[in-house]
Amino acid sequence: MSFLRRRKAVVNPIPDHEEEEEEKKRERKEEKLKNGVEREKVKAKKWSCVDSCCWFVGFICSVWWFLLFLYNAMPASFPQYVTEAITGPLPDPPGVKLKKEGLSVNHPVVFVPGIVTGGLELWEGRQCADGLFRKRLWGGTFGELYKRPLCWAEHMSLDNETGLDPPGIRVRPVSGLVAADYFAPGYFVWAVLIANLARIGYEEKNMYMAAYDWRISFQNTEVRDRTLSRMKNNIELMVATNGGKKVVVIPHSMGVLYFLHFMKWVEAPAPMGGGGGSDWCAKHVKAVMNIGGPFLGVPKSVAGLFSIEARDIAVARAFAPGFWDKDLFGLQTLQHLMRMTRTWDSTMSMIPKGGDTIWGGLDWSPDGHFNCSAKKFKNNDTHSAFKSDEENRDMKNINYGRLISFGKDIAELHSSKLERLDFRGALKGRNLVNTSNCDVWTEYHEMGIEGIKAVADYKTYTADSVLDLLQFVAPKLMKRGDAHFSHGIADNLDDPKYEHYKYWSNPLETTLPNAPDMEIYSMYGVGIPTERAYVYKLTTQSDCNIPFRIDTSTDGGNGDSCLKDGVYSSDGDETVPVLSAGFMCAKGWRGRTRFNPSGIRTYIREYDHAPPANLLEGRGTQSGAHVDILGNFALIEDVIRVAAGSSGEDLGGDRVYSDIFKWSERINLKL
Repeated sequence: MSFLRRRKAVVNPIPDHEEEEEEKKRERKEEKLKNGVEREKVKAKKWSCVDSCCWFVGFICSVWWFLLFLYNAMPASFPQYVTEAITGPLPDPPGVKLKKEGLSVNHPVVFVPGIVTGGLELWEGRQCADGLFRKRLWGGTFGELYKRPLCWAEHMSLDNETGLDPPGIRVRPVSGLVAADYFAPGYFVWAVLIANLARIGYEEKNMYMAAYDWRISFQNTEVRDRTLSRMKNNIELMVATNGGKKVVVIPHSMGVLYFLHFMKWVEAPAPMGGGGGSDWCAKHVKAVMNIGGPFLGVPKSVAGLFSIEARDIAVARAFAPGFWDKDLFGLQTLQHLMRMTRTWDSTMSMIPKGGDTIWGGLDWSPDGHFNCSAKKFKNNDTHSAFKSDEENRDMKNINYGRLISFGKDIAELHSSKLERLDFRGALKGRNLVNTSNCDVWTEYHEMGIEGIKAVADYKTYTADSVLDLLQFVAPKLMKRGDAHFSHGIADNLDDPKYEHYKYWSNPLETTLPNAPDMEIYSMYGVGIPTERAYVYKLTTQSDCNIPFRIDTSTDGGNGDSCLKDGVYSSDGDETVPVLSAGFMCAKGWRGRTRFNPSGIRTYIREYDHAPPANLLEGRGTQSGAHVDILGNFALIEDVIRVAAGSSGEDLGGDRVYSDIFKWSERINLKL
């Protein structure tokens, strides 16, 4: 058979070119078959969500590392070059400008930080805080908050009975300029001011950060940490080592009240006071330059204590209620925050002072005629900032005196038509159901349904009744706070009771020191809507939630309204209203008054807010916002000039853009 096949092959030979074509056809067929199989495999393979996520994460990481490489590789001057290419030449920083004018180091400088801006570190803690010795629990990166939130909240809380350290926990303030130069990486507090002072020759030997534990009451900072004594000793040392030059003190925010307390403490005899004598301030202090000072408190503190809210949290809560109620701590977020912050006695210092006399009643307030859409006219003439009576008649009167109202209609209704039930006699009781399921217990659970309903039935609260409200809903905080703070107006400052430290941080219940050559400045931003009063609602009864919320659905009806997201706004720096920051220097201490018997000169320096023109400007050099103002070039220049020896008259006296003088005249206060 093989022979026949060979014979056949010989008889019918296939030409070579035909054999090559056959071979090519066969290869093409095999290639098509192979490609078809591969296509089928590709079709069979599906792109999953995991693939997408991996590619997305890889892309983000690659871009991030590339940008980080470029950032570290670029010259330090490149950001400034880009900014100047877009916006034009930048002005010299104040320190550079004033050094060219010949200014140099003169008076030592003392910084007094405010609430939450100073760092706190752990010295002793529970087992859950192992490895955190002398690590920051507050300030810095806040890394421990994300890693172990409940442990962090436990260590940041104080004892609910004493207002001091819980057993086995010691959290203490960071010392030195680093205590409050930056709140978090990239977010400056005092750093810009310190850097500009350094440009004219200042250094750590003539600058001092009077850091303290901003959670505890002012007098307890001395009882526990001897902070007031250390401030006294450091000021005396700075004066002695700088040729007898008096210090310029620069408090910010709550630090303004803390230093006000210090000035009375240092004069008072031991053991309650520092024993410095009545002339200590006259010998050691040239000027007190208060920045963003809540002299008469802030309405924002009431909302914080009542429902752990302010405008920003209330809006975020409306958009993402699940996040705030459960996700952040894995439990009820706001309840944990409320339980923690209600152990901080310092918050009591910022409850509005002066009652209805200062903040207004049911149908009036000194700043009630405020045009929220008005463009301020910049002028250094104090009286040019006043509006005419014709302009005031065109404005709608706002009941700012009603700090809390349950419903927009209640906020606007005349007092003669209000029908209210007194909450103070309401029965409390643990009559909420299923409270055993609550992850965290708050005082609202102890009030019960009847107590909660009674609060809402009272309808509206002024500055006087807000104190009673807080006594009802936060009795433990108020019991501790009443021993350390007072919020009234003194009838007779010669009454011996006002020698107690609880009155020292209230400018309406104490006197300035006997230091006629000292100067006091009130420096603050204006032109930013600032929380002044709130519209609340009673939420659906739930066993574990906070029953009161700002009604973010409430608006004034047009873009120029002072009511937005349930918050009535007035003029201020976004945190402190002008009324609180400016009244004492505008009227209460102006000239020789019963609150200022030695006639210390007072000046108001307002800074009209101008937001940054673009992202490259960061937080701006003309900002009037409560913290950002510490980077305001005009404010820094004022501070440096005074530290270098200038007086308030050299600066030009008062600089006012708001109606603070007119509003102050509407307040009927015995001077």
